[in-house]
Amino acid sequence: MIDLASITSKPVIIPTSSRLTAKDRWDHFLARVGVKRSEHRVEPGLYALGNPTPNSPVFVSANYTLSFDALRSSLEGIDGYILVLDTKGINVWCAAGKGTFGTDEIVLRVMVSRLGDVVQHRKLILPQLGAPGVAAHEVKKRTGFWVEYGPVRAADLPEYLKTHKATPEMRQVEFPLRDRLVLIPVDIVQTCLPTLLAAVVLYFLGGWITSLAAVGAVFSGIVLFPILLPWLPTHNFSTKGFILGALAALPFAATVFLRHPGWTWYRQTGQALEFLLAMPAATAFLALNFTGSTTFTSRSGVKREMFAYIPVMAWTFGIGILLAVIVVFIR
Repeated sequence: MIDLASITSKPVIIPTSSRLTAKDRWDHFLARVGVKRSEHRVEPGLYALGNPTPNSPVFVSANYTLSFDALRSSLEGIDGYILVLDTKGINVWCAAGKGTFGTDEIVLRVMVSRLGDVVQHRKLILPQLGAPGVAAHEVKKRTGFWVEYGPVRAADLPEYLKTHKATPEMRQVEFPLRDRLVLIPVDIVQTCLPTLLAAVVLYFLGGWITSLAAVGAVFSGIVLFPILLPWLPTHNFSTKGFILGALAALPFAATVFLRHPGWTWYRQTGQALEFLLAMPAATAFLALNFTGSTTFTSRSGVKREMFAYIPVMAWTFGIGILLAVIVVFIR
């Protein structure tokens, strides 16, 4: 439902520019490390970039500051309007999956901003990654505005605007090493304290090797996984995580036999299995966090994967922890 009370008698247009300030860049840094995650947003509405006219293009963006700033900073020297949707501070790709970058929100913002009174044309340029959440025919039917999907990357917009035709390269979704590395700091910040606490507890329960194993499992899930993602076999993130976690666990399992040759075989085997079960499960669980950061999978695919593998992770991890407890009492 459209809130008719929010529709003003005159269009409200907020001025903006392509220049990023030191404050903007500091906000980007905080967003990248996960500080005040829900506060990195701009006010939804209609923004004027440069000195637009009624014939200037209208771009649609999420109200996540990184999305909005990536768009406006890529349009240096271009006059236009930016229609910012209320995506609750979530980027375009994730918001499209959640439905906040979607048909109803576009219709609402077109109406509330009185966009039809601002521009003479009837075209909205949307980011390609917003397509999963938008029914273009419904937007046209309800607002009179056509939806045109621009390139994947905002940086390609200046070239795209020359012909309004995207090259195959502009349509290609890439996830290079640089983009994957950007994801790591926020996970480090979020997992640092829980990992430290777990490592301390495990140190007193099982010694420094067990403590280090906990750190190794987390490190594999939040650092090694995004770096090695394209080269890990299988298609889903869970099994990729299990494979990586198993590789990380092998040195710890081997250490048991090297450091404790005098132990009984069943005690050695029990502690080795402790690492081989608990570590891969923890790494695989952390790997699932990256499903929302890439286009390697779909929303429905993620749901199927979670239902299929989270119970396996829980059982595997639980058995590994149980073995850790049992080993303490085996002599």
